[in-house]
Amino acid sequence: MKIVDVRTHVYGTPWRDLTYVQVFTDDGLVGVGETRMLGHTQALLGYLAEAARNHVLGSDPFDIESLVDRMKRGDYGRAGEIVMSGIACVEMACWDIVGKALGQPVWRLLGGKVRDRIKAYANGWYTVERTPEEFHAAARAVVDRGYRALKLDPFGAGRWELGRAERRHSISLVEAVRDAVGPDVEILVEMHGRFAPHEAIRIAASLAEFEPGWVEEPVPPENLKALAKAAAGIDAPVATGERIHDRTEYRELFDLGAADIIQPDIGHLGGIGETRKLAATAETHFTLVAPHNVGGPVLTAANLHLAACTPNFMIQEHFNDFADEEVKLAAPGLPPVVDGYFALPTEPGLGVTLDVDVIAAHPSRGAHFDLYADGWELRGSQPSRRGG
Repeated sequence: MKIVDVRTHVYGTPWRDLTYVQVFTDDGLVGVGETRMLGHTQALLGYLAEAARNHVLGSDPFDIESLVDRMKRGDYGRAGEIVMSGIACVEMACWDIVGKALGQPVWRLLGGKVRDRIKAYANGWYTVERTPEEFHAAARAVVDRGYRALKLDPFGAGRWELGRAERRHSISLVEAVRDAVGPDVEILVEMHGRFAPHEAIRIAASLAEFEPGWVEEPVPPENLKALAKAAAGIDAPVATGERIHDRTEYRELFDLGAADIIQPDIGHLGGIGETRKLAATAETHFTLVAPHNVGGPVLTAANLHLAACTPNFMIQEHFNDFADEEVKLAAPGLPPVVDGYFALPTEPGLGVTLDVDVIAAHPSRGAHFDLYADGWELRGSQPSRRGG
């Protein structure tokens, strides 16, 4: 079996572009992959056009290790976010092809299941005015939908430090959410790499009474020693890793003991196999894995297959029940979240089928997402307030 064509499709929303890749074989099988870029979609498409010519066409889709290695190292330049995202799209499409060829879901090809269902947490639900009353009502709707965990960034456009009034306001939003969901629902607090270590520590101390399940990316991702400093002063578990694009770069994080939970993004880390290898390394450090996922149905499906066979998997992020719910139509077949859990996919391959007509009906809008702009949390739901 040989790869004979690679095609790309972009589904646009006001705040994110979802890039889908179809990989065609001479046997008639077609695999699909996906990633979500922030502001770099055209660069990704350009890379994929070159990579298809230089590395992908003519390859056997069963030889995934060889293909990933050539794409990662065969251009000599060091692979970053764009290259690793392109590799991820092609890699997961190859897994989709292999699963279809063998009549098996991908998780069975990765070693088989270690769980019968996959816990999910909701994100993208707080596209409301930034008041305790609005956050309370929005959080209540998440629980009413069956979720037992949810994540929020309550910090507005904050950066480095918050003023005293803004710090109190941000904390009041978490307090409102805890009041809305009760004591048994997990609240995960996202900091989006906003703060200096001392400020992250100070804010985390103020949040302690609301028992966050984790504090995520408390400091910018470039300096892991600064992360270790923050983690040493934060009593809650610390999660990070969505902006690390090579599993080798996690070595320093593990050496420093800088995080309790890692959050690799399959769509930016080179795909399912690369993330599975990272999860195995994390397991040797007794570190849990909670993959970052702001993708649509294909990328979410890839995450479910990884979660099914990963012993140290913790919980799966999911946006599409609350943000741009219509994106689920781009690739039907994904199990829904029921009572806070995904069922395991059962169909061959990734178990979803790309609908290129649906994608064509939602072209890119040139989405620009700026976490330091006022109103970013609305995610385009109210364009007059939207940042970027």
